[in-house]
Amino acid sequence: MENGPAIFTGMVFALFGGGLLVWTGVRARQRQPVAHGVSPVASVALAGVVGVLAFAVGAWCFTRV
Repeated sequence: MENGPAIFTGMVFALFGGGLLVWTGVRARQRQPVAHGVSPVASVALAGVVGVLAFAVGAWCFTRV
């Protein structure tokens, strides 16, 4: 993979994953809903898994530079 696209893609995934994890953590700590109309446990778990996966994909892209 070329360096430019790998760096850009890695940054996008890492920022999205990190932002989603921080946002989910803050909402869960304040006992506010992460997603309306969904079980609080399920929404925190799903958002956490998606955040970790996005962060991992970003880290993987950085290893390809």
